[in-house]
Amino acid sequence: MIVDARIVASCAPAPSRYRIVFSHNDIPVMNDSLQPRLRVLFGHAIPIGPGKAELLEHIAETGSISAAARRMDMSYRRAWLLVDTMNQCFKSPVVETATGGKGGGGARISDFGLEVLRRYREMEIKAAQAVAADMEQFSSLLAAIPPSSTPD
Repeated sequence: MIVDARIVASCAPAPSRYRIVFSHNDIPVMNDSLQPRLRVLFGHAIPIGPGKAELLEHIAETGSISAAARRMDMSYRRAWLLVDTMNQCFKSPVVETATGGKGGGGARISDFGLEVLRRYREMEIKAAQAVAADMEQFSSLLAAIPPSSTPD
C-alpha cells in the first residue's frame, strides 16, 4: 500500500485517501498567538488530531475514559465517540476497555495506541518546524488581536 501524505493548502481535495491539514494550536515552536495544528484525515474521518491525542494522554494517565473526559470538560459520550472513531480508523484498537461492574471498568491505551500517539506527536513537531518561517510571514496578514470566538 502506498501512503500519500500531503499538506492541504486549499479547499481542493487531495488525490490521496490521506491528507494533513493545519489549523491553530499551542505547539511550543512559534509565538503564543499563532500555531499550526495537525489533523490526519482518512476519508471523512479524523483518526487523530490534537484533541484525540490529548484524550489518549488523559486516558493513559487516568485509566478511564470518563476521567479523561472530565479533565477535558467533555461529556463521556463525546469522549467515547472519539475513542470509537480512533479504534475504527486504525488497524488495531488504540484504546482497550474493560466492562464495568463490581470491580469497575477501565480503559488503557494499547501498545499499538502508544505507537500511534508517539508517531503523531513526532509529526506535529516536524510539521510545526517545517512551516515556522511561513507562519511568521502569514501572521503579518492577520488582525492584531484574534476574535473572542469564531464559529466552526
